[in-house]
Amino acid sequence: MSFRGKRKDGEDHASEEHEGHAPTKKASKTSAAVDSDDSDDIVVCEISKNRRVSVRNWNGKFWVDIREFYIKDGKQLPGKKGIALSLDQWNILRDHVEEIDKALAGNS
Repeated sequence: MSFRGKRKDGEDHASEEHEGHAPTKKASKTSAAVDSDDSDDIVVCEISKNRRVSVRNWNGKFWVDIREFYIKDGKQLPGKKGIALSLDQWNILRDHVEEIDKALAGNS
């Protein structure tokens, strides 16, 4: 009787390929991002305990980064939750601050 995915001789093909060799390790995305020399961050302000606004020079372009951070192994690392605004997007948002304030005042 034949089973799908198994070899006829019953040997494990995967173990043959790596016999005598240690399994390869994959680099994590966060460690690659933290170790990158391409980014320079200037922390502008801390919004709350785990949220901060920073200006980042990444790949030769400046970004306004509003992001949540988390702590892993005693280091504070950027999380997935956040937004990086280009200078054009930042200028549009900055130009509409008064309208946002008025809308907030009208709803409170």
